[in-house]
Order: sequence, then structure tokens, then C-alpha cells
Amino acid sequence: MINFYTSDKEGIKEIKGLQKECWIDMVNPNANEIEKIAKLTKTDLDLLTKLLDDEELPRIEEGDNATLIVVDTPYETDKKYKHKYNTDPLGIIINNDGYIITISLKKQKILEDFKNNKVRNFSVRKRTKFVIQILLKMASIYQKELTMINNYINKKEKTLYKSTDNKELIDLLNVEKTLVYFSTSLKANDVVLEKLSKGNVLTLYEEDENLLEDAMIENKQAIEMASIYREILGSTTDAYASIISNNLNDVMKFLTSITIVLSIPTMVASFIGMNVPMGEMGRSPWSFALILAASFVISIVLTIILKKKNML
Repeated sequence: MINFYTSDKEGIKEIKGLQKECWIDMVNPNANEIEKIAKLTKTDLDLLTKLLDDEELPRIEEGDNATLIVVDTPYETDKKYKHKYNTDPLGIIINNDGYIITISLKKQKILEDFKNNKVRNFSVRKRTKFVIQILLKMASIYQKELTMINNYINKKEKTLYKSTDNKELIDLLNVEKTLVYFSTSLKANDVVLEKLSKGNVLTLYEEDENLLEDAMIENKQAIEMASIYREILGSTTDAYASIISNNLNDVMKFLTSITIVLSIPTMVASFIGMNVPMGEMGRSPWSFALILAASFVISIVLTIILKKKNML
């Protein structure tokens, strides 16, 4: 799918076809669409086709008539599990003829705010600023998702105190995978930002330098957040794996003790029911009540003993 955008004083708007100095957004394009854009914009076909690989790593690559900037963006992989994310490459191509091309295999949430005029001081014609604004927005989204993950971990901790199954731990392991993907991608994106800050890839004006510095700070903060939450989650899952095991042991210990206590009346009734002579007690009208009372007393005594030994 290909969409074309331009901007004026009223903001960004979608256009029907290619115009000079426009933004070309490509989502999961097919071979024909890629060849068409490569021909119309005189962009190296190789730069465009590389973004069809979902394992493409963040980097900067220069072609004959364009510069490719690849960064990793987060996306939700499975809505059945909360905060189960992976990362996906987003390619930003700065064409020397005035075009800016974004290309990815999945629809990018990061770009939706630009399309809906929710980003201040945005202009398609200011291509360097546009790239930096995307990077800044991307770092902010990482931080937002990481904050939500931290809140989710805190909620799960309260549940794990009383848990005896593995469901809660499995949920946290999915979150731990997310933090690994985030941490790896953020560090790779940081390398791209460092290269851009040198001014060798794109011409940076004073306003761009300040914006790029903000993007670098936001990205480094996201790296720190991912690292801290990952360490906390790792220690938390180890600790609560032991807690869940202990909770299960307590349940088994309680059930075993209850079984022993309840077996006393059964044993007494079994002995009495063996048709052995019981003398005067067997002929007494209170014999049944006495047997029940004896069973009850023995059970109470055994319960007290088990309680003192911390077995109940």
C-alpha cells in the first residue's frame, strides 16, 4: 500500500499521486509498487527492497541518490497476552530530489500522529527535522510502553503472593521477552542517533541539533528504563517462582494433615466394625456416642500435635 502526503500552512494532507517534495508512505509494498516508486523517485531499488526483511537491523546506508536510515519500532505481537511486544524495522529514505520515503512491513503507530496533524511544527519539506521528529516520537512511545509494563509488573506482584500456578509467571516471562527486544532495539537505535549527531549524514541546523539532542536523551532514558525493569523483573520472577513452589507445598502439607486427621474416625469405625466382642460397652446404649467422642478427642489431640509441629 502506498500513500502520498504533502503539507502547507493548514497542516498535512493526503494527495492522490506523486508530487515534488512529498512524503511517500509505503506499508508492506509488493514488488511492483517498489519498482514503481524506485523509478519515479530515482531511488536505488536495493535500498527499498532491503526493508522487506523483518530482521533488518538499525543502521544508516547511503546510495547513489538517497540515504537510508533504519530504526526499530515496537509493535504488539499477541493481544491475548498483555505487553507482549516485538520490534519491527522502519526505513526512512531521504531522496536527493526532495522526496522522503517511509517503508515498513507493518502499519506504524508512530507515523499516525504525523498524518493526523498531532505533531507540532511538522512540515514534509523540512526533511531532516521530519526524520528527527520520527526518532523523538519513537523514543517517547518506547518510554510510554515501558511505563505501562512497569505498572503491569507491580500489579502482578500482588497476585503472585497467593498464586499456586504458573500462569502469572508465564505472563511475566512474556513481558521479560518484550524487555529484551526493547533493550536490544533501543541500543541499536542509539547508534543511529549518534551517527546522525555528527552531521555527516544529514545537514543539521541549530533547531535540528536541539531536537536531535532531545531525541538522544529520550532514547537513552528509554534504554535505562528497559535495563532497570529487566533486572527487576528477572529477580522478581526468580523470587516468585520459589514463592509459588512454597505456596504449593503449603497446600499439599495442609491436605496431607487433614487427610491424617480425618482418617482417625475411619480407623476407629473399622476396628469396631470387625464384629469382635466388646463386653459391657457393646451392650451399653451409649456405646455409639462414646465411640464418636473417642474418635473426636483423638482427632483433636492429633490436630493440636500437628499444629505445634507446624504441619497444619
